[in-house]
Amino acid sequence: MVSEHLARPLVDAFGRVHRDLRISLTDKCNLRCAYCMPPEGVPWLSKNNILTTDELVRVAQVAAALGIVEVRLTGGEPLLRQDAVDVVRRMAAIEGATGPLEVSMTTNGMALPRVAADLAEAGLARVNISLDTLNKERFHELTHRDRLADVLAGIDAALAAGLNPVKINAVAMRDVNDDELVDLVRFAARSGCEMRFIEQMPLDAGHLWSRVAMVRGEEILAQLEQAFTLTPLPGRGAAPAERFLVDGGPTTVGVIRSVTKPFCGACDRVRITADGQLRNCLFAREESDLLTVLRSGGTDDDVAELMHRCIAGKLPGHGINDPGFLQPDRPMSAIGG
Repeated sequence: MVSEHLARPLVDAFGRVHRDLRISLTDKCNLRCAYCMPPEGVPWLSKNNILTTDELVRVAQVAAALGIVEVRLTGGEPLLRQDAVDVVRRMAAIEGATGPLEVSMTTNGMALPRVAADLAEAGLARVNISLDTLNKERFHELTHRDRLADVLAGIDAALAAGLNPVKINAVAMRDVNDDELVDLVRFAARSGCEMRFIEQMPLDAGHLWSRVAMVRGEEILAQLEQAFTLTPLPGRGAAPAERFLVDGGPTTVGVIRSVTKPFCGACDRVRITADGQLRNCLFAREESDLLTVLRSGGTDDDVAELMHRCIAGKLPGHGINDPGFLQPDRPMSAIGG
């Protein structure tokens, strides 16, 4: 149990209250998306350094005592972890100050036909599914895997299991899929999903990201506005996506402009990597070693104190647009989305 003097909200020096915890279950993935890792993959983390389920649950319990209300399970591909359903079940049973934790997941969807119903029964609230193209050959070229049909089946399985809203995430890439943005929105509308477009961020393993090549959010919106009437939706809060009604609704589309229109001022997220490193920003250059605290006899107060210290050191923004910006050493797959 966390003592009373530490059981207080995670507030940084700029007054941002942190309520959203992203936990990576594994750094492994069964796709090789070009913006994340090279075709040959990257060195995986040692199995001995991956947080156990008991450790994950303990951290989530402490986080709930500090005001966290949502846990997003990420990877890599989180469903490559064999006990993912058990992780969901145990985390969804954790009580915070406002009730049970809301547990969601970001996945490539390929395992959902097998486990979507079990995840829903275990208490998973909703899923975000990554899908950058509807073209079979292009999907193969982008991911180095011929698995588009499996992702589409995963979307169907998530909808059938009631994991709503099912959100589809696409990274907009110049001369790769930027001619499919309208088609993706139409696909999402037919499927009953919510579409999200994301500006490509400097988080690839090869450090090949280019600001010039990046498709800007304003370009995404301009292309969509040629096909649809977009009506801005109010009440964004700390959400990363600007949301719009499509042709009056009910379909919505979101655009996440992490680079050109950062939302750092409202950020309420903190991240834990699969190997137990606490990160106060997706682009943080420093991490706090939670794994050692957990495995060296640290108390819940020790975990809480480390979380408070980590958040207290959070910078006002990610710094992508600063002249001295340095890309994180870890790629997205090793950080967790």
